[in-house]
Amino acid sequence: MLVLLAGIFVVHIATVIMLFVSTIANVWMVGSSDLGTISTGLWLLCNKTCTQLPVSSQDEASLKAVQAFMILSIIFSVVALVLFIMQLFTLEKGKRFYVTGAVMLVCWMCILIAVSIYTARFTGTMAYSTNPHHGYCFILAWICFCFSFIIGILYLVLRKK
Repeated sequence: MLVLLAGIFVVHIATVIMLFVSTIANVWMVGSSDLGTISTGLWLLCNKTCTQLPVSSQDEASLKAVQAFMILSIIFSVVALVLFIMQLFTLEKGKRFYVTGAVMLVCWMCILIAVSIYTARFTGTMAYSTNPHHGYCFILAWICFCFSFIIGILYLVLRKK
């Protein structure tokens, strides 16, 4: 049981770190241009230097929603981690980690909404570049989506012994 708890804890910490990286780094879409490789993230457009991401007025609300839901997913993931540690020491034997699992599933839902909006609105449309494709931050966000769902379900099923 201790090995299972330690494994879940390590995967949860890895998920939090990957959520931070995928939200902060500017490699959601990558393309090429005459000047070299161009990458865009949720915040900046980077070539050799980074500038503010140029977004049309009709896509601005979508980008703000993606940014907000990714930040919310980080917050809920950290809250779930703190709740797990607190419940690990205060929860009675035989009880389940319902609150931690519920918070982690809310994190999962936030990631789903953010990445789905980004996929629907921004995939394949990258300013000043040709041959755009997804970068590692986009892939990390989908990996976090899977991990947060698995961790959330494990927390709901897990019983303290």
